[in-house]
Amino acid sequence: GVWLQESGGGVVEPGGSLKLSCTTSGFTFSNYAMSWVRQAPGKGLEWVSGIDSGSGRTAYADSVKGRFTISRVNAKNTLYLQLNSLETEDTAMYYCAQGYYGGLRGQGTQVIVSS
Repeated sequence: GVWLQESGGGVVEPGGSLKLSCTTSGFTFSNYAMSWVRQAPGKGLEWVSGIDSGSGRTAYADSVKGRFTISRVNAKNTLYLQLNSLETEDTAMYYCAQGYYGGLRGQGTQVIVSS
C-alpha cells in the first residue's frame, strides 16, 4: 500500500531553520504532485505548499512564502520542505500528502518553535 513517512521535525528557536523529509513507497512518486500541510494545536489543517510532478511548479501559502521551500527528488521518492526564519506561529504537526493541495498523508512530524 501507499506509505508516506515524514521526519526532520524538532524544537527550534524563532529565526531558526529545519529541513523536513518525506520518504514514500507504494506508488509511482514521479507521477504525483505532492504537498505539505500542517495542523497547529487546536486548529484545522492548513495547506502549506505544493509541487507539480513534472514541471516542478511550486506554490506556497502566503503565511510561509519567502521562508519555506518545497522540493523533490524523484529518484529517491522523497519530498522535502526547507523551513527558514521560523516563527512561533509555525509550530504545528507537518504532514506530506499526495496531491498538490493535500490528500492522503503520513503520520506527521512535529515542529515546535519556541524560545
